[in-house]
Amino acid sequence: MNGPAVVAVKSTVPVGTAPRVRDLLHEFAPVGDRVEVAWNPEFLRESFAIEDTLRPDRLVLGFQEGHTWAETMLRKCLEKITESGTPTIVTDWPTAELAKGAANSFLATKISFIDAMAEICEKSDADVHQLAEILGHDTRIGRRGVRLGVGFGGGCLPKDIHGFIAQATRLGAEAATGILREAGAVNTRRRDAVVDLAREQLDGDVVGKRITVWGAAFKPNTDDIRDSPALAVAHKLHELGATVPVTDPKALDNARKVHPELDYIEDPIAAVQDADLLLHLTEWAEFGHIEPHGLAHRTAQPLVIDGLGTLTPDTWREAGWTMKALGRS
Repeated sequence: MNGPAVVAVKSTVPVGTAPRVRDLLHEFAPVGDRVEVAWNPEFLRESFAIEDTLRPDRLVLGFQEGHTWAETMLRKCLEKITESGTPTIVTDWPTAELAKGAANSFLATKISFIDAMAEICEKSDADVHQLAEILGHDTRIGRRGVRLGVGFGGGCLPKDIHGFIAQATRLGAEAATGILREAGAVNTRRRDAVVDLAREQLDGDVVGKRITVWGAAFKPNTDDIRDSPALAVAHKLHELGATVPVTDPKALDNARKVHPELDYIEDPIAAVQDADLLLHLTEWAEFGHIEPHGLAHRTAQPLVIDGLGTLTPDTWREAGWTMKALGRS
C-alpha cells in the first residue's frame, strides 16, 4: 500500500478480530495509520452468490468510531446497491463481526426446530408439512427455512454454529448457547432417523441389502458435499452392511474422493435397479420429475423413504410403491 486505503473485510471471524487486523496493518503497511479497517460481512447462499451479491437482503457496514472516511469510501463502492433500496445498517466492529455467525446460527435453529417438530409428528400421527405451512403463515415466523429435511449441512451452518458456541464460551456467555447446542443435536438425530427408518422398513437388518440414495450434495444446485446429510446416511448404511449406490446430478466426483466405499451411478433411474429400498435425500428438481411408474419394476421391492417430503405420495403409491416419509406417521 503506497497511499491511504480502506481494507474491507468480509470473512466470518471470531468477534475481536477487527482490532487485530488494524494493528497488523498499522505495523506492516508503509502508510501506517492511514489505513482504515471496515467490516462488511457477506451473507451469500451457496448456488445464489451472484444474486445475493447484487441484490442482498441487507448490507452491514462496521467501522471504528470516528472513521468517517472509511464509511464514505465503502458507501461509494456499494452505491448502486444502496441506491436500489437495500437496507444498510451502519454499526461498530463487534456487531458487524457477530452478524454472519448470528444469522447462520438462527437459521440452523429454525431448521432444527421444524425437524424437532417432525419427531413429535411421527409419534402423534400429525403431518409436519401441514404444520410447517401453518407456522409459515405467521408473519413473525415466515415460510423461509421452515421446511422439513434430513438436517442442514454444507460449509457454513455447521461450522458457524460451532464457532458461535466457541466464541460465546470464550467470552463467558456459555449459558446463552444451550439452544444452539440442541439445534446441533437435533440435526444429528435427523440423519439417524433416516437410518433407523431404513432398518425398520427392511425388517431390522440392512446387511446384504441394496439401498439406493438419490442425492450426494448437501443441497441442490451445487456440487458441495461438505457435511452432506445424504452422504452421512449413505456411509452409515454401508457401515451396517448394505450396498449403497449413490446418484447426484453434480456431486459424484467430489463424493467419490471422500467416500470411495460407496457405489456411484450417474443415471438415477439405473441406480434403482434391483434396489431393496430407495432413499430421497437431496432436493434436486431432476429427482422430482422422474416418473415413478417406470421405476417400480426395476426394483427388488418398490419401497421408498422420502426424507424431504417433496415427492407426491399419491402418485408414487398409485405406481405401486410403498412410501414412508419423515414427519408423518
